[in-house]
Amino acid sequence: MLQEIPISTFREARPCVLETERLTLRRPTLADVKAITRLADDRRIAENTRRLPHPYSSDDAVQFVRALADDSQETAFLIETNQEPIGIVGINWRAPDVPALGYWLGVAHWGRGYGTEAARAAIDYFFEESEQDLLLAYARVSNPASRNILEKCGFQWTGVELHRFEVLGSSAPVDAFRLSRNVWASLKTWASAARRTG
Repeated sequence: MLQEIPISTFREARPCVLETERLTLRRPTLADVKAITRLADDRRIAENTRRLPHPYSSDDAVQFVRALADDSQETAFLIETNQEPIGIVGINWRAPDVPALGYWLGVAHWGRGYGTEAARAAIDYFFEESEQDLLLAYARVSNPASRNILEKCGFQWTGVELHRFEVLGSSAPVDAFRLSRNVWASLKTWASAARRTG
């Protein structure tokens, strides 16, 4: 069950910690640069995220962490299990009327349900701490695992768009999704239902 340290408003919020059954989500710090670099420096991750370069250097990680400290346009959490960093999840506010969920996991942690668990925590945080009624998300069409995460979280497919990927130096088709506050509210029992079914 999601627990959080209370904050005032989402857009003005100082960092908080989210906890799920297996994960802790917290603000990345400069002390995490080495772990973020190690995890993100994999072309398979960069090819499925729009903004990650490859190779991914410690300078890239430092820039990312410092930008988060100064940037009200993005809220990001380092995903940890047993105090081991495994990826990043967050909300991008660059287009203020259409905030978007984003995430990536280190390749060694794929296929264990961590992506869905972290995404659900970030989604709950978003709807509980903001007044927004809509959250968007995107998955490259060649990435069915990411699409699966979004569908498990209640996102509804809205079509295919072209988005630019830094590592490709060009655009690629992505599946576009949306999650409304009403649908999210109707799915709020997902954690207890998952525990009951095993």
